[in-house]
Amino acid sequence: MPAPAFRPSRRHADLGPDFYDVVAPARFPRHVLRHRNQAWAARIGLGALSDEAWIAHFGRFAPLPGSFPEPLALRYHGHQFRSYNPELGDGRGFLFAQLHDLVDGRLLDLGTKGSGQTPWSRAADGRLTLKGGVREVLATTMLEALGVETSKSLSLIETGEDLVRHDEPSPARSAVLVRLSHSHIRIGTFQRIRALGEADALRRLLDHTVRTYRPALWREAMADRAAAFLEDVGRRVARVGAQWMAAGFVHGVLNTDNINVTGESFDYGPWRFAPVNDPGFTAAYFDEHGLYAFGRQPEALAWNLARLAECLLPLSDEERLGAALDAFGPALQDAFARALLRRLGLAVPEDEAGMHRLAGAFWSFLEASRAPFEQVFFDWYGGLAAEARAARSPAAAHYAGEGFARVRQALGALRTDPAARLDHPYFARAAPCTMLIEEVEALFAPITDRDDWTAFGAKLASIAEMAQAYGTGPG
Repeated sequence: MPAPAFRPSRRHADLGPDFYDVVAPARFPRHVLRHRNQAWAARIGLGALSDEAWIAHFGRFAPLPGSFPEPLALRYHGHQFRSYNPELGDGRGFLFAQLHDLVDGRLLDLGTKGSGQTPWSRAADGRLTLKGGVREVLATTMLEALGVETSKSLSLIETGEDLVRHDEPSPARSAVLVRLSHSHIRIGTFQRIRALGEADALRRLLDHTVRTYRPALWREAMADRAAAFLEDVGRRVARVGAQWMAAGFVHGVLNTDNINVTGESFDYGPWRFAPVNDPGFTAAYFDEHGLYAFGRQPEALAWNLARLAECLLPLSDEERLGAALDAFGPALQDAFARALLRRLGLAVPEDEAGMHRLAGAFWSFLEASRAPFEQVFFDWYGGLAAEARAARSPAAAHYAGEGFARVRQALGALRTDPAARLDHPYFARAAPCTMLIEEVEALFAPITDRDDWTAFGAKLASIAEMAQAYGTGPG
Protein backbone atom coordinates (compact mmCIF):
# COMPACT_ATOMS: atom_id res chain seq x y z
CA MET A 1 0.00 0.00 0.00
CA PRO A 2 1.18 3.59 -0.61
CA ALA A 3 2.68 5.53 2.26
CA PRO A 4 0.20 7.63 4.26
CA ALA A 5 1.68 10.82 2.79
CA PHE A 6 0.44 9.91 -0.71
CA ARG A 7 -2.12 12.51 -1.89
CA PRO A 8 -4.22 11.10 -4.76
CA SER A 9 -6.38 13.00 -7.22
CA ARG A 10 -8.73 12.25 -10.08
CA ARG A 11 -9.00 15.83 -11.30
CA HIS A 12 -8.81 15.01 -15.02
CA ALA A 13 -12.08 13.09 -14.80
CA ASP A 14 -13.84 16.40 -14.11
CA LEU A 15 -13.51 17.21 -17.81
CA GLY A 16 -16.00 14.45 -18.57
CA PRO A 17 -16.00 11.46 -20.94
CA ASP A 18 -15.74 13.60 -24.09
CA PHE A 19 -12.04 13.92 -23.35
CA TYR A 20 -10.99 10.32 -22.70
CA ASP A 21 -11.85 6.64 -23.02
CA VAL A 22 -11.82 4.24 -20.10
CA VAL A 23 -9.48 1.38 -21.06
CA ALA A 24 -8.00 -1.82 -19.66
CA PRO A 25 -4.22 -2.34 -19.40
CA ALA A 26 -2.49 -5.16 -21.25
CA ARG A 27 -1.76 -8.36 -19.39
CA PHE A 28 1.91 -9.12 -19.67
CA PRO A 29 3.50 -12.57 -19.31
CA ARG A 30 6.45 -11.33 -17.25
CA HIS A 31 7.37 -8.44 -14.96
CA VAL A 32 11.01 -7.61 -14.24
CA LEU A 33 11.69 -4.27 -12.58
CA ARG A 34 14.49 -2.54 -14.48
CA HIS A 35 14.30 1.04 -13.17
CA ARG A 36 12.70 2.56 -10.10
CA ASN A 37 13.09 6.30 -9.55
CA GLN A 38 13.24 6.21 -5.78
CA ALA A 39 13.96 9.92 -5.31
CA TRP A 40 10.75 10.94 -7.07
CA ALA A 41 8.82 8.04 -5.56
CA ALA A 42 9.66 9.42 -2.11
CA ARG A 43 8.69 12.94 -3.14
CA ILE A 44 5.19 11.82 -4.18
CA GLY A 45 4.62 9.55 -1.19
CA LEU A 46 5.21 6.19 -2.91
CA GLY A 47 8.75 5.58 -1.73
CA ALA A 48 7.72 2.96 0.83
CA LEU A 49 6.20 0.60 -1.75
CA SER A 50 7.83 -2.82 -1.84
CA ASP A 51 9.05 -3.98 -5.24
CA GLU A 52 6.14 -6.41 -5.33
CA ALA A 53 3.63 -3.61 -4.72
CA TRP A 54 5.49 -1.40 -7.20
CA ILE A 55 5.08 -4.02 -9.93
CA ALA A 56 1.42 -4.48 -9.00
CA HIS A 57 0.74 -0.77 -9.55
CA PHE A 58 3.15 0.03 -12.40
CA GLY A 59 3.28 -3.31 -14.24
CA ARG A 60 -0.18 -4.76 -13.69
CA PHE A 61 -1.80 -1.36 -13.05
CA ALA A 62 -3.71 -2.13 -9.91
CA PRO A 63 -5.35 1.26 -9.15
CA LEU A 64 -3.70 3.59 -6.69
CA PRO A 65 -6.19 4.18 -3.85
CA GLY A 66 -8.10 7.42 -4.31
CA SER A 67 -7.18 7.94 -7.95
CA PHE A 68 -8.78 6.54 -11.10
CA PRO A 69 -10.41 3.12 -10.71
CA GLU A 70 -9.61 2.46 -14.39
CA PRO A 71 -7.05 4.06 -16.72
CA LEU A 72 -8.04 6.86 -19.11
CA ALA A 73 -6.78 6.97 -22.70
CA LEU A 74 -6.76 10.66 -23.58
CA ARG A 75 -8.23 12.03 -26.80
CA TYR A 76 -6.41 14.60 -28.91
CA HIS A 77 -5.51 15.55 -32.47
CA GLY A 78 -2.34 17.20 -33.71
CA HIS A 79 -0.07 18.40 -36.46
CA GLN A 80 2.66 15.87 -37.19
CA PHE A 81 5.44 17.49 -39.21
CA ARG A 82 2.84 20.18 -39.94
CA SER A 83 0.28 17.78 -41.41
CA TYR A 84 -2.95 17.65 -39.44
CA ASN A 85 -3.90 14.22 -38.09
CA PRO A 86 -7.37 13.78 -36.57
CA GLU A 87 -6.74 10.13 -35.70
CA LEU A 88 -4.35 10.59 -32.80
CA GLY A 89 -4.91 9.95 -29.10
CA ASP A 90 -3.25 7.72 -26.51
CA GLY A 91 -2.47 4.72 -28.70
CA ARG A 92 -0.03 2.89 -26.43
CA GLY A 93 -0.46 4.72 -23.16
CA PHE A 94 -3.00 6.12 -20.76
CA LEU A 95 -3.39 8.36 -17.75
CA PHE A 96 -3.05 5.86 -14.92
CA ALA A 97 -3.36 8.14 -11.88
CA GLN A 98 -3.05 11.67 -10.59
CA LEU A 99 -1.49 12.81 -7.34
CA HIS A 100 0.12 15.81 -5.68
CA ASP A 101 3.76 16.70 -5.26
CA LEU A 102 4.40 16.61 -1.50
CA VAL A 103 6.96 19.43 -1.76
CA ASP A 104 5.16 22.10 -3.80
CA GLY A 105 1.62 20.70 -3.86
CA ARG A 106 1.31 20.78 -7.65
CA LEU A 107 -0.87 18.25 -9.43
CA LEU A 108 1.05 15.46 -11.18
CA ASP A 109 0.06 12.84 -13.74
CA LEU A 110 1.24 9.26 -13.93
CA GLY A 111 1.11 8.39 -17.61
CA THR A 112 2.22 5.22 -19.34
CA LYS A 113 3.97 4.15 -22.50
CA GLY A 114 3.65 0.61 -23.79
CA SER A 115 0.64 -0.35 -21.65
CA GLY A 116 -1.44 -1.91 -24.42
CA GLN A 117 -3.96 -1.13 -27.12
CA THR A 118 -6.61 1.57 -26.86
CA PRO A 119 -9.27 2.86 -29.27
CA TRP A 120 -6.52 5.09 -30.69
CA SER A 121 -3.92 2.40 -31.46
CA ARG A 122 -4.74 2.34 -35.18
CA ALA A 123 -3.92 -1.39 -35.55
CA ALA A 124 -0.60 -1.02 -33.71
CA ASP A 125 0.19 -3.34 -30.81
CA GLY A 126 0.28 -0.63 -28.11
CA ARG A 127 3.65 -1.85 -26.85
CA LEU A 128 7.03 -0.27 -26.11
CA THR A 129 10.38 -1.86 -26.79
CA LEU A 130 12.77 -2.26 -23.89
CA LYS A 131 15.32 -0.17 -25.81
CA GLY A 132 12.75 2.61 -26.22
CA GLY A 133 12.11 2.52 -22.48
CA VAL A 134 15.81 2.61 -21.63
CA ARG A 135 16.29 5.55 -24.00
CA GLU A 136 13.49 7.47 -22.29
CA VAL A 137 14.96 6.83 -18.84
CA LEU A 138 18.33 8.09 -20.06
CA ALA A 139 16.83 11.18 -21.74
CA THR A 140 14.72 12.30 -18.80
CA THR A 141 17.42 11.64 -16.22
CA MET A 142 20.03 13.54 -18.22
CA LEU A 143 17.72 16.45 -18.96
CA GLU A 144 16.66 16.80 -15.35
CA ALA A 145 20.33 16.91 -14.32
CA LEU A 146 20.94 19.64 -16.90
CA GLY A 147 18.12 21.75 -15.47
CA VAL A 148 15.47 21.13 -18.13
CA GLU A 149 11.77 21.09 -17.18
CA THR A 150 11.07 17.52 -18.16
CA SER A 151 8.82 14.62 -17.37
CA LYS A 152 10.42 12.03 -15.08
CA SER A 153 10.77 8.33 -15.81
CA LEU A 154 9.32 6.85 -12.64
CA SER A 155 9.32 3.16 -13.55
CA LEU A 156 10.50 0.77 -16.27
CA ILE A 157 9.40 -2.85 -16.17
CA GLU A 158 10.38 -5.47 -18.73
CA THR A 159 7.29 -7.42 -19.77
CA GLY A 160 8.43 -10.58 -21.56
CA GLU A 161 7.00 -10.18 -25.06
CA ASP A 162 8.71 -10.28 -28.47
CA LEU A 163 7.94 -7.27 -30.63
CA VAL A 164 8.41 -6.67 -34.34
CA ARG A 165 9.76 -3.22 -35.18
CA HIS A 166 11.14 -1.79 -38.43
CA ASP A 167 13.67 0.45 -36.64
CA GLU A 168 15.09 -2.18 -34.25
CA PRO A 169 16.36 -5.73 -34.73
CA SER A 170 13.39 -8.06 -34.29
CA PRO A 171 12.22 -9.67 -32.16
CA ALA A 172 12.68 -6.77 -29.73
CA ARG A 173 12.17 -7.13 -26.00
CA SER A 174 9.11 -5.36 -24.53
CA ALA A 175 8.66 -3.03 -21.57
CA VAL A 176 6.17 -0.67 -19.96
CA LEU A 177 7.19 2.80 -18.79
CA VAL A 178 5.47 5.06 -16.28
CA ARG A 179 6.30 8.74 -16.48
CA LEU A 180 5.61 11.52 -14.04
CA SER A 181 4.50 14.82 -15.56
CA HIS A 182 2.61 17.94 -14.53
CA SER A 183 0.03 17.62 -17.32
CA HIS A 184 -0.93 15.58 -20.35
CA ILE A 185 -3.24 18.30 -21.72
CA ARG A 186 -1.65 19.15 -25.04
CA ILE A 187 -2.04 21.76 -27.73
CA GLY A 188 -3.52 18.81 -29.62
CA THR A 189 -6.19 18.45 -26.94
CA PHE A 190 -7.44 21.93 -27.85
CA GLN A 191 -7.07 21.19 -31.56
CA ARG A 192 -9.41 18.23 -31.36
CA ILE A 193 -12.19 20.20 -29.68
CA ARG A 194 -11.74 23.09 -32.14
CA ALA A 195 -11.87 20.70 -35.11
CA LEU A 196 -15.08 19.13 -33.79
CA GLY A 197 -16.61 22.58 -33.41
CA GLU A 198 -17.66 21.92 -29.81
CA ALA A 199 -17.81 25.44 -28.38
CA ASP A 200 -19.07 24.43 -24.94
CA ALA A 201 -16.35 21.79 -24.61
CA LEU A 202 -13.71 24.32 -25.65
CA ARG A 203 -14.80 26.71 -22.89
CA ARG A 204 -14.87 23.83 -20.42
CA LEU A 205 -11.37 22.73 -21.41
CA LEU A 206 -9.95 26.23 -21.07
CA ASP A 207 -11.59 26.83 -17.70
CA HIS A 208 -10.54 23.44 -16.37
CA THR A 209 -6.95 24.02 -17.46
CA VAL A 210 -6.72 27.50 -15.96
CA ARG A 211 -8.35 26.52 -12.67
CA THR A 212 -6.27 23.37 -12.35
CA TYR A 213 -2.83 24.55 -13.39
CA ARG A 214 -2.77 28.36 -13.43
CA PRO A 215 -5.54 29.81 -11.26
CA ALA A 216 -3.75 33.18 -11.11
CA LEU A 217 -4.61 33.60 -14.81
CA TRP A 218 -8.33 33.70 -14.18
CA ARG A 219 -9.99 36.73 -15.75
CA GLU A 220 -13.73 37.38 -15.58
CA ALA A 221 -13.94 38.15 -19.28
CA MET A 222 -13.52 35.00 -21.38
CA ALA A 223 -11.61 36.90 -24.10
CA ASP A 224 -9.07 38.11 -21.55
CA ARG A 225 -8.86 34.69 -19.90
CA ALA A 226 -8.06 32.97 -23.19
CA ALA A 227 -5.39 35.55 -24.05
CA ALA A 228 -3.78 35.34 -20.60
CA PHE A 229 -3.70 31.56 -20.90
CA LEU A 230 -2.09 31.68 -24.35
CA GLU A 231 0.58 34.11 -23.21
CA ASP A 232 1.37 31.97 -20.16
CA VAL A 233 1.66 28.79 -22.23
CA GLY A 234 3.92 30.68 -24.63
CA ARG A 235 6.21 31.81 -21.83
CA ARG A 236 6.42 28.29 -20.43
CA VAL A 237 7.08 26.76 -23.84
CA ALA A 238 9.73 29.42 -24.43
CA ARG A 239 11.41 28.44 -21.18
CA VAL A 240 11.62 24.74 -22.03
CA GLY A 241 12.75 25.51 -25.58
CA ALA A 242 15.52 27.71 -24.22
CA GLN A 243 16.52 24.97 -21.81
CA TRP A 244 16.72 22.43 -24.66
CA MET A 245 19.03 24.73 -26.59
CA ALA A 246 21.26 25.36 -23.59
CA ALA A 247 21.44 21.60 -23.00
CA GLY A 248 22.28 20.86 -26.64
CA PHE A 249 19.16 18.73 -26.86
CA VAL A 250 17.13 17.85 -29.95
CA HIS A 251 13.67 16.50 -29.16
CA GLY A 252 13.10 15.25 -32.69
CA VAL A 253 9.29 15.27 -32.96
CA LEU A 254 7.94 18.69 -31.99
CA ASN A 255 4.42 17.93 -33.13
CA THR A 256 1.52 19.77 -31.49
CA ASP A 257 0.51 16.63 -29.59
CA ASN A 258 3.94 16.65 -27.93
CA ILE A 259 3.62 20.16 -26.50
CA ASN A 260 1.68 20.38 -23.25
CA VAL A 261 0.10 23.39 -21.60
CA THR A 262 2.44 23.39 -18.61
CA GLY A 263 5.49 23.82 -20.84
CA GLU A 264 7.18 20.59 -19.90
CA SER A 265 9.28 18.42 -22.17
CA PHE A 266 7.93 14.88 -22.59
CA ASP A 267 7.44 11.89 -24.93
CA TYR A 268 10.96 11.03 -26.05
CA GLY A 269 11.36 9.07 -29.27
CA PRO A 270 14.29 9.80 -31.62
CA TRP A 271 15.97 12.38 -29.35
CA ARG A 272 19.67 13.18 -29.45
CA PHE A 273 22.18 15.49 -27.83
CA ALA A 274 24.24 17.55 -30.27
CA PRO A 275 28.02 16.90 -30.08
CA VAL A 276 28.67 20.49 -31.23
CA ASN A 277 26.56 23.60 -31.80
CA ASP A 278 25.27 22.67 -35.24
CA PRO A 279 21.94 24.36 -36.06
CA GLY A 280 21.21 21.74 -38.73
CA PHE A 281 21.71 18.73 -36.46
CA THR A 282 18.64 16.46 -36.49
CA ALA A 283 17.52 13.62 -34.26
CA ALA A 284 15.04 11.69 -36.40
CA TYR A 285 16.16 9.83 -39.53
CA PHE A 286 12.74 10.58 -41.01
CA ASP A 287 13.14 14.37 -40.55
CA GLU A 288 14.45 14.62 -44.10
CA HIS A 289 14.07 18.39 -44.39
CA GLY A 290 15.36 19.28 -40.93
CA LEU A 291 12.03 20.72 -39.80
CA TYR A 292 12.85 19.93 -36.17
CA ALA A 293 16.62 20.41 -36.39
CA PHE A 294 18.47 21.74 -33.35
CA GLY A 295 18.53 25.36 -34.51
CA ARG A 296 14.92 25.30 -35.74
CA GLN A 297 13.33 24.18 -32.47
CA PRO A 298 12.31 27.73 -31.41
CA GLU A 299 10.65 28.20 -34.81
CA ALA A 300 8.77 24.90 -34.39
CA LEU A 301 7.55 25.90 -30.94
CA ALA A 302 6.34 29.29 -32.20
CA TRP A 303 4.46 27.57 -35.03
CA ASN A 304 2.79 25.22 -32.57
CA LEU A 305 1.75 28.10 -30.33
CA ALA A 306 0.11 29.76 -33.32
CA ARG A 307 -2.01 26.63 -33.72
CA LEU A 308 -3.11 26.97 -30.09
CA ALA A 309 -4.04 30.58 -30.79
CA GLU A 310 -6.23 29.43 -33.67
CA CYS A 311 -8.04 27.09 -31.32
CA LEU A 312 -8.81 29.96 -28.96
CA LEU A 313 -10.24 32.30 -31.60
CA PRO A 314 -13.87 31.37 -30.73
CA LEU A 315 -13.17 32.54 -27.16
CA SER A 316 -11.21 35.72 -27.83
CA ASP A 317 -10.13 37.89 -30.77
CA GLU A 318 -7.15 38.24 -33.07
CA GLU A 319 -5.85 41.41 -31.43
CA ARG A 320 -5.67 39.95 -27.92
CA LEU A 321 -4.35 36.59 -29.06
CA GLY A 322 -1.82 38.21 -31.39
CA ALA A 323 -0.46 40.29 -28.54
CA ALA A 324 -0.21 37.16 -26.41
CA LEU A 325 1.75 35.37 -29.15
CA ASP A 326 4.11 38.34 -29.47
CA ALA A 327 5.37 37.66 -25.95
CA PHE A 328 6.99 34.40 -27.07
CA GLY A 329 10.06 35.88 -28.80
CA PRO A 330 11.22 38.15 -25.95
CA ALA A 331 10.43 35.42 -23.43
CA LEU A 332 12.57 32.96 -25.39
CA GLN A 333 15.52 35.35 -25.54
CA ASP A 334 15.34 36.08 -21.83
CA ALA A 335 14.90 32.41 -20.90
CA PHE A 336 17.81 31.41 -23.13
CA ALA A 337 20.20 33.89 -21.52
CA ARG A 338 19.11 32.75 -18.06
CA ALA A 339 19.47 29.09 -19.02
CA LEU A 340 23.03 29.72 -20.20
CA LEU A 341 23.86 31.48 -16.93
CA ARG A 342 22.51 28.55 -14.93
CA ARG A 343 24.49 26.10 -17.03
CA LEU A 344 27.63 28.18 -16.44
CA GLY A 345 27.05 28.63 -12.70
CA LEU A 346 26.78 32.42 -12.95
CA ALA A 347 24.55 34.82 -11.04
CA VAL A 348 21.96 36.90 -12.87
CA PRO A 349 23.36 40.47 -12.91
CA GLU A 350 21.38 43.55 -11.97
CA ASP A 351 22.14 44.92 -15.41
CA GLU A 352 20.69 42.17 -17.59
CA ALA A 353 22.48 43.56 -20.64
CA GLY A 354 25.59 41.72 -19.45
CA MET A 355 23.66 38.48 -19.38
CA HIS A 356 22.59 38.92 -23.00
CA ARG A 357 26.10 39.93 -24.10
CA LEU A 358 27.44 36.68 -22.70
CA ALA A 359 24.67 34.67 -24.35
CA GLY A 360 25.45 36.16 -27.76
CA ALA A 361 29.20 35.79 -27.46
CA PHE A 362 29.11 32.30 -25.98
CA TRP A 363 26.65 30.91 -28.53
CA SER A 364 28.54 32.43 -31.46
CA PHE A 365 31.78 30.95 -30.16
CA LEU A 366 30.24 27.49 -29.85
CA GLU A 367 28.91 27.59 -33.39
CA ALA A 368 32.04 29.03 -35.00
CA SER A 369 34.57 26.94 -33.11
CA ARG A 370 32.73 23.58 -33.24
CA ALA A 371 34.14 22.97 -29.78
CA PRO A 372 32.61 19.96 -27.98
CA PHE A 373 29.30 21.27 -26.63
CA GLU A 374 29.09 19.79 -23.14
CA GLN A 375 32.83 20.04 -22.53
CA VAL A 376 32.76 23.84 -22.91
CA PHE A 377 29.98 24.25 -20.36
CA PHE A 378 31.84 21.92 -18.00
CA ASP A 379 35.14 23.75 -18.45
CA TRP A 380 33.71 27.19 -17.70
CA TYR A 381 31.25 26.34 -14.95
CA GLY A 382 31.78 29.13 -12.45
CA GLY A 383 32.96 31.64 -15.06
CA LEU A 384 36.47 33.00 -14.74
CA ALA A 385 36.78 31.20 -11.41
CA ALA A 386 37.14 28.06 -13.54
CA GLU A 387 40.07 29.27 -15.65
CA ALA A 388 42.47 26.72 -14.20
CA ARG A 389 40.06 23.89 -14.96
CA ALA A 390 39.53 25.16 -18.50
CA ALA A 391 43.31 25.36 -19.04
CA ARG A 392 43.61 21.63 -18.25
CA SER A 393 40.72 20.67 -20.54
CA PRO A 394 41.03 18.52 -23.66
CA ALA A 395 39.33 21.50 -25.38
CA ALA A 396 41.78 24.09 -24.02
CA ALA A 397 43.12 24.97 -27.48
CA HIS A 398 39.70 26.41 -28.35
CA TYR A 399 40.06 29.02 -25.60
CA ALA A 400 43.50 30.32 -26.58
CA GLY A 401 42.62 32.22 -29.74
CA GLU A 402 40.82 35.44 -30.55
CA GLY A 403 37.56 33.57 -31.07
CA PHE A 404 37.14 33.19 -27.32
CA ALA A 405 38.14 36.75 -26.42
CA ARG A 406 34.57 38.13 -26.46
CA VAL A 407 33.42 35.28 -24.26
CA ARG A 408 36.22 35.86 -21.78
CA GLN A 409 35.41 39.57 -21.64
CA ALA A 410 31.71 38.86 -21.06
CA LEU A 411 32.54 36.32 -18.37
CA GLY A 412 34.67 38.92 -16.60
CA ALA A 413 31.63 41.14 -16.10
CA LEU A 414 29.64 38.42 -14.31
CA ARG A 415 29.87 36.87 -10.86
CA THR A 416 29.93 33.22 -9.95
CA ASP A 417 26.62 32.15 -8.47
CA PRO A 418 27.11 31.84 -4.68
CA ALA A 419 25.23 28.53 -4.83
CA ALA A 420 27.62 27.02 -7.40
CA ARG A 421 29.40 23.96 -5.99
CA LEU A 422 32.78 24.47 -7.64
CA ASP A 423 34.51 22.22 -5.12
CA HIS A 424 32.29 19.24 -5.94
CA PRO A 425 34.32 16.17 -6.97
CA TYR A 426 32.49 16.12 -10.31
CA PHE A 427 34.50 19.14 -11.43
CA ALA A 428 37.79 17.36 -10.75
CA ARG A 429 37.07 15.14 -13.75
CA ALA A 430 38.78 15.75 -17.08
CA ALA A 431 35.55 15.43 -19.02
CA PRO A 432 31.85 15.81 -18.25
CA CYS A 433 29.09 13.25 -18.27
CA THR A 434 27.57 13.19 -21.76
CA MET A 435 24.82 11.33 -23.59
CA LEU A 436 25.74 11.20 -27.26
CA ILE A 437 24.07 8.64 -29.51
CA GLU A 438 27.16 6.43 -29.61
CA GLU A 439 27.08 6.20 -25.81
CA VAL A 440 23.40 5.29 -25.80
CA GLU A 441 24.00 2.46 -28.26
CA ALA A 442 27.00 1.27 -26.24
CA LEU A 443 24.92 1.23 -23.05
CA PHE A 444 22.24 -0.97 -24.59
CA ALA A 445 24.58 -3.41 -26.34
CA PRO A 446 25.44 -5.46 -23.19
CA ILE A 447 21.75 -5.54 -22.25
CA THR A 448 20.99 -7.10 -25.63
CA ASP A 449 23.98 -9.43 -25.66
CA ARG A 450 24.21 -10.63 -22.06
CA ASP A 451 21.34 -9.03 -20.14
CA ASP A 452 24.08 -7.05 -18.42
CA TRP A 453 22.74 -3.82 -16.88
CA THR A 454 26.04 -2.76 -15.27
CA ALA A 455 26.87 0.00 -17.76
CA PHE A 456 23.32 1.37 -17.60
CA GLY A 457 23.47 1.54 -13.81
CA ALA A 458 26.91 3.17 -13.91
CA LYS A 459 25.67 5.84 -16.32
CA LEU A 460 22.71 6.66 -14.08
CA ALA A 461 25.13 6.98 -11.15
CA SER A 462 27.32 9.33 -13.19
CA ILE A 463 24.30 11.47 -14.08
CA ALA A 464 23.30 11.53 -10.41
CA GLU A 465 26.76 12.84 -9.50
CA MET A 466 26.40 15.55 -12.14
CA ALA A 467 22.95 16.50 -10.83
CA GLN A 468 24.35 16.78 -7.32
CA ALA A 469 27.14 19.02 -8.58
CA TYR A 470 24.71 21.28 -10.43
CA GLY A 471 22.11 21.27 -7.65
CA THR A 472 19.38 19.84 -9.86
CA GLY A 473 17.04 16.89 -9.34
CA PRO A 474 14.11 16.33 -7.01
CA GLY A 475 15.86 17.69 -3.91
